[in-house]
Amino acid sequence: MSRRLAEGLQTDDAPRRRDEAIAVVALGSNLGDRKATLEAALTDLARLPLVTHVRTASPIESVALTPEGRDAEAPAYLNSVALLTTRLAPTVLLGYLHAIEARHGRERAERWADRTLDLDLIAYGEVTSEGPVLILPHPRAAERDFVLGPWLQVDPDAVLPGVGRVADILSRLREPS
Repeated sequence: MSRRLAEGLQTDDAPRRRDEAIAVVALGSNLGDRKATLEAALTDLARLPLVTHVRTASPIESVALTPEGRDAEAPAYLNSVALLTTRLAPTVLLGYLHAIEARHGRERAERWADRTLDLDLIAYGEVTSEGPVLILPHPRAAERDFVLGPWLQVDPDAVLPGVGRVADILSRLREPS
């Protein structure tokens, strides 16, 4: 694993401007050279206009999810989370995320299919939205340990808007049934 992906893109702790927000982006890949794809996607995220800082979690491997549940027979995912300090509007950022996915070979022919790259906008500051194009926070974020765990790596005080502290949500997910 490259040092860059393992340590994440480091940023300074400069204060945010009032017109900036922290966007939480989940990254995943289970086809092709997963590590190289995530590294390239992180570079693409850092180069977006109006993005001033990017912090990333070390990648973790997870079992693929299907509508029926976890599928250990499918190729495993490499997942990470990036926190972007940005002035992009949430819907504009989502458009950039889809463009980055497409550049890395993402095909949207089938929902829940294996993919070269998946970029999900999990949260955008304290914004909540139920729009037809974008739902914030991501409607399944609180069910995904492969999102919540890496998120806590880069922000131990993280809060999923309208749901609660990420550490508490993850703890409940990991409790034996």
